[in-house]
Amino acid sequence: MTVLIETFDLSKSFGDFHAVEGVTLQVEAGEVLALLGPNGAGKTTTIRMLASILVPTRGWAKIAGFDVVQDPVGVRSCIGLLTEHHGLYTRMRAHEYLEFFGQVYGMPLAETNKRIDEILTQLEMVEESSRRLGEFSKGMRQKLALARTMLHDPAILLLDEPTSAMDPSSAKIVRENIFSLRSSKRAIVICTHNLAEAEILADRIAIIQNGKIVAQGKPDELKRAILGNPIMQVELAEPLNGIKPKFPPQVKILEYGINWIRYEVANPNEMNPKVIDMLSASGFFVVTLTRVGRSLEEVYLRVVRNNSDRTEFS
Repeated sequence: MTVLIETFDLSKSFGDFHAVEGVTLQVEAGEVLALLGPNGAGKTTTIRMLASILVPTRGWAKIAGFDVVQDPVGVRSCIGLLTEHHGLYTRMRAHEYLEFFGQVYGMPLAETNKRIDEILTQLEMVEESSRRLGEFSKGMRQKLALARTMLHDPAILLLDEPTSAMDPSSAKIVRENIFSLRSSKRAIVICTHNLAEAEILADRIAIIQNGKIVAQGKPDELKRAILGNPIMQVELAEPLNGIKPKFPPQVKILEYGINWIRYEVANPNEMNPKVIDMLSASGFFVVTLTRVGRSLEEVYLRVVRNNSDRTEFS
């Protein structure tokens, strides 16, 4: 796959304050990366360096092959940037505003109007196209800022809190649109505090704290690495009545209930059929066998807490 976003030792200091330190990332075409972290962790500073708004103190970053320092014009031509502060021109009307940015991007007027119609339809904003932006709610302004970000169909999207201030219905529409923007020719980076949203959208997670990447990987990989092996729960048709059935030695029993057993196993695809066979051989009828859900939130809180502990005692 083509690497569209690449950084090495990317760092930014403001005097004695190190906002970002040694961030090394790769985001391939077709991939969505969620950048997670507490307030002040360095997420927005990282995004601004990727967008050629801030110059790195150390290290480098390339966007679709363009160096963020040497070729900022090339970088900005291929990114769509959604920032915390939208900079909307509140006296303009929505369609007029997007048409203006089509001109900024150098798009032909006919193509601009076609894209505007497509995007406003996708975001369910057609009826608002003639309203002045000063009349928009916070959520509507956020959706219009996203429309501006998507207007020129960029190869790279850098989205800082894309669903902030939105009601659940609008947030769902935006998530669906972000999901639809995934393609073999596009890379997306999302900064968000909404961990459930990150888990839905992201192929890979990077957790940043105190300016450093402290954990990185696919959601399932992080769950296994940080929280341990998968946990399964088997529910039986009859009560156990104090009986403890035999299990394969690779299975670690965690807890017994009235008619259920919870266990940990490294390779559930291989071991779960053996568990069912052994229970059946012992006279127990299995009703359900399910994986106990573990969320990205658990991973995030564990990583942040552990890293804070190391910081305190260093």
